[in-house]
Amino acid sequence: MKNYEFWFVVGSQFLYGPEVLDIVAKRAQEMAAELSKSLPYPLVYKVTAKTNKEIRDVIREANFDENCAGIITWCHTFSPSKMWINGFANLQKPYCHLATQYNMEIPNEEIDMDFMNLNQAAHGDREHGFIAARMRMPRKIIAGYWKEEGVQKRIGDWMKSAVGVAFSKQLKVMRFGDNMREVAVTEGDKVEVQIKLGWEVNTWPVGELVEYMNAVTEEEVDAQMAAYEAKYEMATDDIATVRYQAREEIAIKKMMDREGCLAFSNTFQDLYGMEQLPGIASQDLMAQGYGYGGEGDWKVSAMTAIMKAMGENGNGASAFMEDYTYHLVPGAKNSLGAHMLEVCPSLAAAKPRIEVHPLGIGDRQPPARLVFEGKEGDAIVVSLVDMGGRLRLICQDIHCVKPIMDMPNLPVARVMWQAMPDLETGIECWITAGGAHHSVLSYDVSAEQMKDWARMMDIEFVHITKDTTVESLEKELFLNDLAWKLK
Repeated sequence: MKNYEFWFVVGSQFLYGPEVLDIVAKRAQEMAAELSKSLPYPLVYKVTAKTNKEIRDVIREANFDENCAGIITWCHTFSPSKMWINGFANLQKPYCHLATQYNMEIPNEEIDMDFMNLNQAAHGDREHGFIAARMRMPRKIIAGYWKEEGVQKRIGDWMKSAVGVAFSKQLKVMRFGDNMREVAVTEGDKVEVQIKLGWEVNTWPVGELVEYMNAVTEEEVDAQMAAYEAKYEMATDDIATVRYQAREEIAIKKMMDREGCLAFSNTFQDLYGMEQLPGIASQDLMAQGYGYGGEGDWKVSAMTAIMKAMGENGNGASAFMEDYTYHLVPGAKNSLGAHMLEVCPSLAAAKPRIEVHPLGIGDRQPPARLVFEGKEGDAIVVSLVDMGGRLRLICQDIHCVKPIMDMPNLPVARVMWQAMPDLETGIECWITAGGAHHSVLSYDVSAEQMKDWARMMDIEFVHITKDTTVESLEKELFLNDLAWKLK
């Protein structure tokens, strides 16, 4: 991950005189420095803006600074909002309005007109907020005392969403072959996606990957095997098969790194010249932060990479996922998520095992893969779908549980969860919204962060929660259709 930072722009005006402006600047610098200690990315004080030109200049600078992932504004005093118009009209970075004040409480004995003139955040933030509402700007408003832990967490979460935007705008996806034949949901408008989300999605031939695999040395394979043994439990005697996966991983990574790609997709219908479908190869690359999509699903591949970038340390517990089958027993209704091979070990509850088993699809040799159970805890599943003319991001709250059975003959990584609001309603809502069979499951990224990301990207967001009903969702989708046709 790049060393992203966020810029703190404070609003004021000349009316208060140089002494007040000097105090405002010093306090803003103090706040930025203190907040940076608890935020995931530095908050850099840039200016106490008093004129149209100062605001226009700092926003122009932010737009072209690759390290700046967004701006956070605050009005310590009263900042007439017309001076923000020209700058805001050209803002290309995510924007958060922090509605706070320097002091926590009203000082009973000290409050006088000098205090009132200096501490006008309650006044200034309303004037500042109006112009963004008038201009219909996408923004995040966070209100509360800047030293409170809850406020700082909300700022930090918003920062991660903004970093997801910066990451998305530079994302390149490598497709090995096309998507699985006759599948609808893995299709999509790549031109529109690049315009809207910034992704470059292109195809490279599987034959070129085979050439790279043939050029991998035994020494390189030895080093990759050592990495596997350090991270995973070797639960197979078929070392030759695992070494073949290591060769695949090295070759895929070399090609992606050569092109600057951070996500990839493949399909079992296009393995020409390959002996195995990449299993542990894909899983271990995801563990390093790369995105992946099975069956040629480039949209879920990109979303996996983005949500990993938004997670802790640039690679949180987010992974390519697929709803596989349901347990419909009353009182124990659960979804079982898995895939043929490729689920990221960042979801694992314990050390994953390397195993070799027949795949039963793809007409190739049995591949090595990581087998494990997912962690318990609250999570989300996310699906990006192309609705024709617009993109829709669907997010569902879930609670992951320890699998209620061992499933000793299922040789894949698996996660079991309870869908919100309940299994049947959750299924009906997901299908009503057009959610794909592929998704990204994340323990680290929240629905609120995905909502912020969608707002920054100007795409539709649908959230299925514990309170969602099919009727309320149908009404929401109907109104969304009307609203988005007008955009």
